[in-house]
Amino acid sequence: MTTVTYTIVPHDGGWAYRVGETFSEAFPSHDAARTAARRAAREQTVSGQAAEISYEDSAGHWHTESSSGDDRPKTEVQG
Repeated sequence: MTTVTYTIVPHDGGWAYRVGETFSEAFPSHDAARTAARRAAREQTVSGQAAEISYEDSAGHWHTESSSGDDRPKTEVQG
């Protein structure tokens, strides 16, 4: 099972959560960023409906995949 980690970091004059190399918006406090990260992490674990997903990879190639909607990752918040 995949684990997605939300890390609380200083960002843009405030605090944000980061997943991989992607930052959230800036929050005025560490606690506000942690609360938002916990909410996002919780929402990511909710199962959904089956769907077709199209995305472009870093080489510019498009892919289409089926998602069953119930293969949700484990999440954690650090910081």
